[in-house]
Amino acid sequence: MLTLYNYFRSSTSYRVRIGLNYKNIPYQQKGVNLVKGEQWAEDYCEMNPQGAVPVLVFDDGYVLTQSLAILDYLEETYPGPSLYPEGAKQRAFTRQIALIVSCDVHPVNNLRVLKYLTANLGISEEEKTKWYQKWIYDSMASIEIMLNKSPYHTKGEYCCGPAPTLADMCLIPQVYNARRFNCDMSRFPLIEAVEKKCLEHPAFMKADPHSQPDTPEELRKAATA
Repeated sequence: MLTLYNYFRSSTSYRVRIGLNYKNIPYQQKGVNLVKGEQWAEDYCEMNPQGAVPVLVFDDGYVLTQSLAILDYLEETYPGPSLYPEGAKQRAFTRQIALIVSCDVHPVNNLRVLKYLTANLGISEEEKTKWYQKWIYDSMASIEIMLNKSPYHTKGEYCCGPAPTLADMCLIPQVYNARRFNCDMSRFPLIEAVEKKCLEHPAFMKADPHSQPDTPEELRKAATA
């Protein structure tokens, strides 16, 4: 069985959980607490020298890192449902949304960057939140316009077509994190509608950060209250 090393709140881990669930691939989880610094343990860094999550470990011991590389592997080696829609233009649109999130938003807003801002550069918590929100608002505004203009998106449905794609699997975890940082997502009604649609899908529901093996009990209770 595949083993996924991940952190319940990590948006990159969240992406991979959705993909595994969507393709109905059995896997077990091992939590890596990023806040406590468990990603820097010697044995973990032997698997992933970056000290990041997620890490996917195969039965034969082979290790794969980086969420998009993992999802690409799953797409190539496991049968449908596919992470991509039919049609070259539709697949390109899906990648476009996924790459905005994974290459433009996430890298400047992930935990190690935010910690560096406060611990090394002396940025206040208020300034850190402003930093986070700026990149969210800039990128989400672009995605909102792209969804509105796209002939492949219907309001209230997934990003591209009648089924979830890689675009949704990258977008929804980032929206989850945006809400944690008090971003006003009502600015983006099309994205909110995509979020609502996705969160009704079993693959997304099962991947929810508040229901993972390493989710703190107080957050589990808050989510079900």
